[in-house]
Amino acid sequence: MDYITIDHMVVPIEGEKNVLSLIRKAGIDLPTFCYHSELSIYGACRMCVVEDDRGRMFASCSEQPRPGMVIYTNTPKVRHHRKLILELLLGSHCTSCTTCHKNGDCTLQDLANRLAIDHIRFKDHRVERPLDLSSPSIVRDPNKCILCGDCVRTCDEVQGVGALDFAFRGAKTEVMPAFNRTIAETDCVGCGQCRVVCPTGAITIRTNRTEVWEALDDPKKRVIAQIAPSVRLAIGDSFGIPKGENCMGKLVAALRRLGFDEVYDTNFGADLTVMEESKELLERLKSGENLPLFTSCCPGWVKYCEQKYPEFTKNISTCRSPQGMFSAVTKEFYKERDKEEGKETFIVSIMPCTAKKGEILRPDNFTDGKQDTDIVITTTEIVKMIKYAGIKFETLADEATDMPFGLASGGGAIFGITGGVTEAVLRAIAPKQDYTTLQEISLSGIRGDIPIKETTVTVGDREVHIAVINGLGNAGRLLESIKAGTAHYDFVEVMACRRGCILGGGQPVHPGPRTKRSRQEGIYRVDLSSNVRFSNKNPLLTELYDNFLTGKEHKLLHRNLSEE
Repeated sequence: MDYITIDHMVVPIEGEKNVLSLIRKAGIDLPTFCYHSELSIYGACRMCVVEDDRGRMFASCSEQPRPGMVIYTNTPKVRHHRKLILELLLGSHCTSCTTCHKNGDCTLQDLANRLAIDHIRFKDHRVERPLDLSSPSIVRDPNKCILCGDCVRTCDEVQGVGALDFAFRGAKTEVMPAFNRTIAETDCVGCGQCRVVCPTGAITIRTNRTEVWEALDDPKKRVIAQIAPSVRLAIGDSFGIPKGENCMGKLVAALRRLGFDEVYDTNFGADLTVMEESKELLERLKSGENLPLFTSCCPGWVKYCEQKYPEFTKNISTCRSPQGMFSAVTKEFYKERDKEEGKETFIVSIMPCTAKKGEILRPDNFTDGKQDTDIVITTTEIVKMIKYAGIKFETLADEATDMPFGLASGGGAIFGITGGVTEAVLRAIAPKQDYTTLQEISLSGIRGDIPIKETTVTVGDREVHIAVINGLGNAGRLLESIKAGTAHYDFVEVMACRRGCILGGGQPVHPGPRTKRSRQEGIYRVDLSSNVRFSNKNPLLTELYDNFLTGKEHKLLHRNLSEE
């Protein structure tokens, strides 16, 4: 086996693509801004510089390991250069840290503390740029950009959107949309993955916390919260709770203390989506029209398809997302009661997703011309609200959600992960619904975070070809294959974010391999511990369809395509 020496430690080379990976394998946390293992090597920030035994300095992220190399990560020369590089970055950066949305969660801030930088010798001579507030999902602050290029590469390489790029040269270089347009004027889908990788406050979530506080303080509003499945697995990260632990009970308790009148689980809406989408799939299989059927739960994917591949929009399911279905049903349910009590039902959706902020503004998701979900806040935003209120989240006793929509199936829970929608739909249309069926579906090849997964199942007397995609760039490649006639499917699930909603644009950032794995496992544990595993066996859903929803299914559960 080949080896290199790092700080006098012998480290074996086991397929690592760069020296940085070996340094981290040796237990040394070398700082980086522009390096992400799932993106191309850029080598721009130079924070990962090291020195070899010949005195040569280089960026370890872009250097391939060679047997016999001798590397030093903490020499006087390395320390001097690393600190100087960071000072230069800070010298061309807006340092209003106390009022920055990333304060306390900023890589630049963390490294300034780590390298003991207590003053900046260089002045920022740049002209202050205005904030880009055009998007309902994200905010761009060019004054805080350090030109690491993470957002550019993520938007292009992972998502295939290319809404951002570098402009100009030298000291005038900036990251911006082409022709200095606003982000809303680009093909941005609002997925927020640029925000996830941004190490500073240059791209942040467009926050709606103020509107929620105002609603909670309004006695004429009945404020109802719905909580998406993957929020409960990520929120604990911000309160010192073990990664991947289901914090739904604590979150329900915290929301009640914040003043929410009722708290529900979006998984109930997911069960509704399974019912409608499985029905739609069977109808299309029978007619043979508009196949493959594409899922419609992910607003980032829907917008991507509409903008990049409009010829496939007829293939997108007419079903609303679980968020949309839940809000429409809930507002209809409380309509008469609101009139009697002189109140207005106000629905706050707590999502892992920044694109959901844009989804609620789409007219095709309105009912009778009115917006159903009033506000979307992300996991990150609700964390800040809980901390602002001084609630000791980790000490709260678990509380249950409210009725009449307080029971959801495990099939609804797995919507938060790639392959979950497909698995829930296959459960619903399975001829035999028992434990053996659950096992067979889970082992059919639709689980895991592989970018493009394929499987074939038998429905009735025909084989149904299925694809499960995560990451919009992968979706684009699949659509090109379908256009070229080299791929044929009947059902395709697409999620904009890699690995699904568990790593959505609104989740707490800096997820490493352990966090990703813990959230995946946590989602499946929620499913395994559910009393009901099949969406169509949810007794509350059956009662809803038999009574309240009769004659209203299309109005409340499907997109109003005439309003597009």
